[in-house]
Amino acid sequence: MKQIPNIFTLLNLFFGCIAIVFALQTESIIIYTNDEFTSSFNIPEKLAYASLFLYVAALVDFLDGFVARFFNVCSEMGKQLDSLADVVSFGVAPGVLLFQLLRMSLIREENGLDASIGWLLPAFVLSCAAAYRLAKFNLDTTQHYGFKGVPTPAVGLLIASFPLILHYSSNLLNINGWLINKWVLYVVIIVLSWLMVSNLSIMAFKFKDYTVKNNVPKIILIVIALLSIVFLKWLAVPVIFIAYIILSLLLKNKTTT
Repeated sequence: MKQIPNIFTLLNLFFGCIAIVFALQTESIIIYTNDEFTSSFNIPEKLAYASLFLYVAALVDFLDGFVARFFNVCSEMGKQLDSLADVVSFGVAPGVLLFQLLRMSLIREENGLDASIGWLLPAFVLSCAAAYRLAKFNLDTTQHYGFKGVPTPAVGLLIASFPLILHYSSNLLNINGWLINKWVLYVVIIVLSWLMVSNLSIMAFKFKDYTVKNNVPKIILIVIALLSIVFLKWLAVPVIFIAYIILSLLLKNKTTT
């Protein structure tokens, strides 16, 4: 029984690996609508599949804690294994997604096919920040009801939403153009990497009790999440992420350990 939580953790890693495979299989299905470099194009479907597998990995990652508590199993190995799996699913895989989005951004530019790979490598700064954040988390025993820095899965799921927004959502406010603009993506990489390695007080979805007074930030976030999902579909993910950060900072006295 004590290995069942570890099986869930390994499933997280397994789905993260599948996501990476799909993210790399985009070469032959990038489609342009005309000969203009500024034209829109269909996001490769397999890139969207990669994102969906990251959401499956996140679900399994979320469940492994419940399974561990159900079987009353807690081990140092499980903690380390969980972080190793998260590095792949929410560090490396999102880095590959960003690499592909940056590549698409360059291809849309004149002479973009001849651009240096150096323009694409910043994608993996986020992967390195994720690994650093997870290592720091493992060494800190105080992060029970709150986090120091934004959790890696939250950042990974935000990045995973980009291909899904491009593939399934309407182009509200020209969001598609922003998501395949290399300068926007560079800013996203810098900001998200800093958020992960920072010491900002960020709330965790662990309840000390179930009173409304002590869980106001979580309740507000749940309401925002439900409304966003209903009206914005995949665009809800960035909205929820931003709300998560803002609520954590505004109500940081309630999100600390």
